[in-house]
Amino acid sequence: MKAVIFAGGFGTRLSEETALRPKPMVEIADRPILHHIMEMYAAHGINEFVVLGGYKVGFIKDYFLNYHWRKSDFTIDLSNGEILWSDKQALPWKVTVLDTGVDTMTGGRLKRARKVIGNETFCLTYGDGVSDVDITALIEFHKASGARATVTAVSPPGRFGVMGLSNDTPIVQSFREKDSADVGLINGGFFVCEPDVIDLVDGDATVWEQEPMNRLVEAGQLAAYRHAGFWQAMDTVRDRQVLEAAYAKGAPWLKHVK
Repeated sequence: MKAVIFAGGFGTRLSEETALRPKPMVEIADRPILHHIMEMYAAHGINEFVVLGGYKVGFIKDYFLNYHWRKSDFTIDLSNGEILWSDKQALPWKVTVLDTGVDTMTGGRLKRARKVIGNETFCLTYGDGVSDVDITALIEFHKASGARATVTAVSPPGRFGVMGLSNDTPIVQSFREKDSADVGLINGGFFVCEPDVIDLVDGDATVWEQEPMNRLVEAGQLAAYRHAGFWQAMDTVRDRQVLEAAYAKGAPWLKHVK
């Protein structure tokens, strides 16, 4: 099974970082968030990836093309260019990086990858979010549901306190952190899809989260896997700081990684 990762957007809300590189290449600790996401899947036996690049895709290509020399010790003979790797850091991953166009929407990116994805069930997610979702259980849930696609439903992290106010006094009556009771569940990514969902994409201008997903809903073919554990997207500098702090405490999204 392949994991397909959206990695081509402009990331304008994180412009402090994405003016220089694509958002999936923004680092958490010493590795791009894209690498963290791939580690999550690899922990569940998924080692084949299709990265749907666009904006500044060259940074993603460079990372994987030069992974060995960045991560390994070596000796080079400058007389002939021969390289002896003394501590080669290898990963059992097969990574396909596609340039799906700078202005292509998410659905269009997926459609452009149709031949690479093939005719098997595949995982699909965004290149800017991590979670401790049990991907093995998610895939099993999808297969049991019989649906053409499954989305992971999560509660967004609380960012603002919820206040209880009275019309009779300006004094706050209560205060608590926002929770799922206030905003409900949202699309947390981490999809599992049958290959024919790509046929629901009209073209480059199609947004995956709009027409294709709405068509799945209308046909009763979109299942929801509820996840109550850790989930965090990286949309802003503050989100990156939250992820850095979580990594320092043990990186809950890597709890399955050995």
